[in-house]
Amino acid sequence: MAKRGNRVQVILECTEHKETGKAGTSRYITTKNKKNTPDRMELKKFNPILKKMTVHKEIK
Repeated sequence: MAKRGNRVQVILECTEHKETGKAGTSRYITTKNKKNTPDRMELKKFNPILKKMTVHKEIK
C-alpha cells in the first residue's frame, strides 16, 4: 500500500486575466506540501492568452 502523504493537488489561476475581458482562463495544476505551505500559493507562470508572465494564485 502507498503511504498517504502531505502532498495535495492545487489549481493555480491567473489573476490578471479576468480584468482584460478576454475569453478563456489560464490555469495550471501542481502539487504542494500542505505541511510546509499551509497558506495559498502564488507563482509567476506564463499566460498563453495574454502572451506574458503573470501571477497565478491558488483557487479552492
